[in-house]
Amino acid sequence: MSATIKDKARIAAQFINSTNSHIFLTGKAGTGKTTFLHDLSASTHKRHLIVAPTGIAALNANGVTIHSQFLLPFGTFLPGRNLPPDIPEGFNYYTEKMLARKHPLNAKRREVLRDIDLLIIDEVSMLRADLMDALDYRMRSVKRNYNQRFGGIQLLLIGDLYQLAPVVKSIDWKLMKHFYRNPYFFEALSLQEDGFVYIELDKIYRQQDTAFIGILNHLRNNTLSHDDLQELNRHYHPDALAEEGVITITTHNYQAEAMNRKALQRLNTNSHFFQAYLQGDFPERIFPVSERLELKIGAQIMFVKNDTKEAMYFNGKLATVTAIETDHIEVLFADGSAKYTLRLETWENKKYSINQSTKEMEEEVIGTFTQYPVKLAWAITVHKSQGLTFEKAIIDVGRAFAPGQVYVALSRLTSLDGLVLRTPINPGVVSCDRQVVEFSKQYNLQKQLTQILQHKQRLFLNDLLQETFSFQDIMNQLDFTRKKHDTSTFEDEDMRNAAENLSDMLEAELLNTQTFRSQLHQLLADNKHETLLDRIEKGSAYYQKFLFSGIEFLLIHKSEVDQFTRTKAYSNALSELDLLLMKKIEDIGQVAHIVMGILNNKDIKRQKELDRQLQNKRNELLKRVEQYSKDHPKSSALKSGRKRKRGGTKRIPGSTYLETYTLLQEGLNIKQISEKRNLKTSTIESHITRGIGVGRINIEQVVDRQSIHQIQIAYEQHKGESISELYQILKGAYTYGQIRMFIAHENFKDKVES
Repeated sequence: MSATIKDKARIAAQFINSTNSHIFLTGKAGTGKTTFLHDLSASTHKRHLIVAPTGIAALNANGVTIHSQFLLPFGTFLPGRNLPPDIPEGFNYYTEKMLARKHPLNAKRREVLRDIDLLIIDEVSMLRADLMDALDYRMRSVKRNYNQRFGGIQLLLIGDLYQLAPVVKSIDWKLMKHFYRNPYFFEALSLQEDGFVYIELDKIYRQQDTAFIGILNHLRNNTLSHDDLQELNRHYHPDALAEEGVITITTHNYQAEAMNRKALQRLNTNSHFFQAYLQGDFPERIFPVSERLELKIGAQIMFVKNDTKEAMYFNGKLATVTAIETDHIEVLFADGSAKYTLRLETWENKKYSINQSTKEMEEEVIGTFTQYPVKLAWAITVHKSQGLTFEKAIIDVGRAFAPGQVYVALSRLTSLDGLVLRTPINPGVVSCDRQVVEFSKQYNLQKQLTQILQHKQRLFLNDLLQETFSFQDIMNQLDFTRKKHDTSTFEDEDMRNAAENLSDMLEAELLNTQTFRSQLHQLLADNKHETLLDRIEKGSAYYQKFLFSGIEFLLIHKSEVDQFTRTKAYSNALSELDLLLMKKIEDIGQVAHIVMGILNNKDIKRQKELDRQLQNKRNELLKRVEQYSKDHPKSSALKSGRKRKRGGTKRIPGSTYLETYTLLQEGLNIKQISEKRNLKTSTIESHITRGIGVGRINIEQVVDRQSIHQIQIAYEQHKGESISELYQILKGAYTYGQIRMFIAHENFKDKVES
């Protein structure tokens, strides 16, 4: 089925849920981009974040501003290390190094960004190319993945380039032009490598008038004909007066404000003032309506929000005030349909955070603004008419000063019948930005979307199976934590060795994961889908159990650390590890569902039952950890839990393995080494497994020949099986540690022979 027939919104959702490709979702005014955003946010299985360039856009998208979430300073971002030679004195700019040193992310924002798979940017047409590159650096830095743009996450970019353009001062462009051909987001250096899929929603819900739709398309594509212009200017009525229930759309703020003020003053009724109620953090720059609202009986108003309770009004609906009392404002809708009593509405200023108990992303309300959801509406600017719909309007765009303004103003109307022009349309001001038109023509590959989707899905499937069952990101974070936070000074030996033991636990599983991923890759290549899904489900059950045991070990250690002072930074690092482990468990839990959806061409949505099950398991785990911490409190001579400073040398990294190897060479067995070193048997086994894997230890020192022979038979007959399955096949005759040692021995032999 071609993309011209198939619903574009569904294809866009499939690209998000079943590929890792960046998406630019665009469309003419009234094609449903905002509806798509809200529907996707409610249903996608991917952990996501919604941001927008401005406060008002963020409120409308139910998200947060880019600058607040990414802690970006105001100014121009200069990418790369080679700065232009002509930077003006006092010019406000920042670089990657300045972001890292002067504007670092705090722990809460870093956790949120580490958690996401998908970044949604609404009203992306306003986003400058330099800001997009700043986001790229932030994401690569926070994910500690410098090899992939944006740290490997997916982007969903939503907006219409023909409507709101980025704001660039001449002094900014003087430096930006060294890096970019134009200021639009699509020129960002970070988007040149991977590119993005261009999807244009083309079903127009606002207009049904085919002649009007044709004229709007010509305006949009800079192909407005003489006949089109004549048809528009037939609606020129210079003496047209504002009618009740009709709004004037003009180009400048001062014009709209002056019209509204004069119209209000002409009313021979008393003014009534209504003060907004603010609570918490809600800055003035994002006030959705006036903090002090002045109304009179007879005033023409416009709703600025959709009615989510009774659906009586929508954003842009006009009405007239018919009665005012102390706490009672009655209006009559402009279409004469009904009278309505206004009620207060509350807007929420939000921020994202990670719940430290559940490790789920949450929206935290940090401030509210409560006011009647209306504003005076005899006139409005083209800019503020974005997203609104009018059946009739007076258009005054004779002073249009930016590309696309005429198109935006006209596209607010549902048909030509409702158009009244106060000034004729001048052909010199109707053009849209040439670079935008060229970009749209270059990327608009609508007929190929289905083929592109299938290709991207095949690539995504293989990457998904390889990445889901890899612990490399967790190992990298653990290694970073161990290097940055010295635990060797803890007085308690368990606390000294905890991070290393967790590393050993994960490292001992690496051979198993490599074998398992290879098997999945081969099954996918051979199209053995039934066997593939069976292996995924069995592997998922095994690794979820394995990782939950890792989280339990980690949380016990964190609870011990939190008992002491001066441990906040280390505790935060452990929280990040906890977050990564929980995210990995969730990814493993839903991988079969995603693979099945792609193979069967089904829509993939969030599994709420999986969320509930994982949360129940985590709650049970937290209770066990809490009880264990109560039963096994740590004590220390110092409040910090650290050893008193004495002379001596710092412990050499890797010395714990050498200590185990030395004791083994001295003739001690695993149990004896465990007792002597006061470490768990599993920890000593992991040390030995590592030693076998690098050729430091001969397997026959720890496993007798008969056992090696029996394990080898099972291993060769059931190649590709997980350690847990080999354990079952061998009916528990050999320990997990012995099986891991044998696999390490085999892998070392393969390396030597190759």
